[in-house]
Amino acid sequence: GRKENNPLPSKEDNWIIRNDMSLRNTAKADIVLKNFWKDNAHFADLFNAVLFNGEQKLHPEDLKEADVDLSSVLKFNGHLETIQRLRDVVKKTAYGMDFVIWGIENQQKIHYAMPLRHMIEDALSYLKEYNEIAKKNLDEKTTNTKDEFLSRFKKTDRLHPVITLCIYYGEKEWDGATSLKEMLELPDYLENLVPDYKMNLLQLRNSENLKFKNKDVQTIFDVSRLIYGKNYGKITSIYKDQNLTNELGIVIGAITGSQELINYAASEKEGGQFNMCTALDELIESGKEKLLTEMVEKKLAKNKTPDTIADELETDISIINNIIEKIEKSA
Repeated sequence: GRKENNPLPSKEDNWIIRNDMSLRNTAKADIVLKNFWKDNAHFADLFNAVLFNGEQKLHPEDLKEADVDLSSVLKFNGHLETIQRLRDVVKKTAYGMDFVIWGIENQQKIHYAMPLRHMIEDALSYLKEYNEIAKKNLDEKTTNTKDEFLSRFKKTDRLHPVITLCIYYGEKEWDGATSLKEMLELPDYLENLVPDYKMNLLQLRNSENLKFKNKDVQTIFDVSRLIYGKNYGKITSIYKDQNLTNELGIVIGAITGSQELINYAASEKEGGQFNMCTALDELIESGKEKLLTEMVEKKLAKNKTPDTIADELETDISIINNIIEKIEKSA
């Protein structure tokens, strides 16, 4: 862990952690996050904490994989329009003949049309089920009235709920709309006439009060939030005696945009675990050395001597000489 008398990383150091090393592992954040939330225990705990105040409404054993493909063909007065859309993660809970569709949309950047996007995706989910019911009714010739025949939907037929959660992992506050009405130029006299569509939004930066039960889910939110807040001392105090799985390190790296943390977690093979405190220490030191090397290279290009460079950078001459030696070897 980091010694107590060491200063916390500066904003510049944080930039180094997140941007500085070679991209040895080109893990795509969206794929990493999809894979994490496909786990039923992670998925159930997320929805229970965000939508049900920690009550265990969803149980991992009740969750089944559902089709993420919402692509459809829309027909209007002889005009055909194809829509292609994939959800990030979709699960289904089934209780006898009844079921609920639960979906996750991962967002690392603010999407100013997200309520509209959610409305369209949810509508496509309903349309998909409607088409399945309509085809079944047509094939089995079970429509009994002219009205049912027209819609191919019986009076007793019912669609099932679709509930979508948008997880926003960004560092800054979400400043976009969270409902359809917020996207509209809406005069007051039309306020009550226009139907609204609200989205379920979780901001990682505001997740500290959520009642997670799953340790993995709690960890990725806590550590990511602390990294964004540059609160490395708290990470050290909490995790100095704990090891995290490589998977969690990669997920946290994907959330915070730290390719270096992904590289570090992926390189730790022994036991499939690594120490978060040690990882931060090594990444910060590595980043500082790289930044110092870049400064030395610029000054060498101006034909400055090692003594002058050491004096200008207020760094011991032995450190400058070691850096120059490494530069010359790599040339």
